[in-house]
Amino acid sequence: MNLPIKIFDTLTNSEQTLKTITPNHLKMYVCGPTVYDRPHLGNARSVVIYDLFFRFFREMFDEVIYVRNITDVDDKINAAAKEQGVSIYNLTAKITEFFYEDIGALKVLRPTYEPRATDHILEMIAMIEKLIASGNAYISYDHVLFDVNSYHDYGQLSNRNLDEMVAGSRVEIAAYKRNPLDFVLWKPANKGDDASSVFESPWGKGRPGWHIECSAMSSKYLGVDFDIHGGGADLQFPHHENEIAQSRCANKNSHYAHYWIHNGFLTVEGEKMSKSLKNFITVRDLLDQGIPGVVIRYLLTSTHYRKPFDFTQKSLDDATKTMEKFYAVFASNEEEIKKVLSEKTVINKVVLENLAQDLNISKVVSHLHEMAKEIKANNDINLKNEFVATLDFLGFIDVNFFEKKNDEVASDEDFINSQIELRKQAKLEKNFAKADEIRNNLLAQNIVLEDVVGGKTLWKKK
Repeated sequence: MNLPIKIFDTLTNSEQTLKTITPNHLKMYVCGPTVYDRPHLGNARSVVIYDLFFRFFREMFDEVIYVRNITDVDDKINAAAKEQGVSIYNLTAKITEFFYEDIGALKVLRPTYEPRATDHILEMIAMIEKLIASGNAYISYDHVLFDVNSYHDYGQLSNRNLDEMVAGSRVEIAAYKRNPLDFVLWKPANKGDDASSVFESPWGKGRPGWHIECSAMSSKYLGVDFDIHGGGADLQFPHHENEIAQSRCANKNSHYAHYWIHNGFLTVEGEKMSKSLKNFITVRDLLDQGIPGVVIRYLLTSTHYRKPFDFTQKSLDDATKTMEKFYAVFASNEEEIKKVLSEKTVINKVVLENLAQDLNISKVVSHLHEMAKEIKANNDINLKNEFVATLDFLGFIDVNFFEKKNDEVASDEDFINSQIELRKQAKLEKNFAKADEIRNNLLAQNIVLEDVVGGKTLWKKK
């Protein structure tokens, strides 16, 4: 479809008209999950947003290559495996399956390629060797580090100079660094590290730094120059800044990604989501409450992707009402939906035009409401078919939606009591972390637990 596409490019801090390196061929890389825990809503928002970009780009271009990596070697993974007393291999395998289960419920498509970091150690080593040879990296105390002073454009993406980045930024101060901003390309293994997280290298046994993983994998599947790199706003510095520096230095005359897209943060009732604040919510938490995946997907895309999104009970209720209104258009007729989808009905043009304006989701939703209103008034079969096809394109169709909504889902009270029993069992097993997690998840839903004399637990709505 010949339609100008506008995107906001973080690198130039401006809206740009997308021009791909190869006509009608788009290549996109997005930072994927670090598989040490189930995806929370913040993780899921990023995954769903880039899935929507992927769906849109497939309509606009003859060929789209989308790469989303899996980080399965990382300090957080090591720490989680030790805490749980399991091998890193078993932990990452389990969490990866959980990731697929949870985001699959949100109708997220699989990318074209989904490389795992542990399968690309040789590519990372080769890139590090190039950086050492070019004078952009140095060896110190069995570490290999990138020398940020060797790259004069460092800080361009985050629009900060070196002094500003050192002050108050997430950089590690270490004796083996020439500059606090220098970042690790390869780190030595620690005594007692799980064997599945230790790799041979010219610099001894160890593992790669986080930043080099994405540079090596993106260049392997997309080349040293590609169109779009995406990720959460929290990755802009230092992760994406470091990717640019090491990639451009390792591959002379490379621009690396031509456009950078970043999605906004997610908060819960106005506060940053964190376990310490007891407002940590996973996708599985909502699915287990009987919230349909398409409702969660709609919720996570209902605010423009670049803006912060605040998860509240009201926003969840509003998302549920909107999806119920949309599904009411075809009166829960599952066979009718399947028939329309099999006929490849055209997607609504106005929706595509709105998405071409930096994924203007508010205008998309407004137009969907207009379509639903017109169908209800006139029962236009062609428009109804176009409506179904458009919802499917957006990832909002689940033929089992009404079945799920009409099933006898446990009442709030039954659900809360079941969670209290699970918490009680966790405490008996001395799994206090699990017990705290259950309490915190209920608190995030405004349910307060109170342990009283006699081993009983009472609950009330906050």
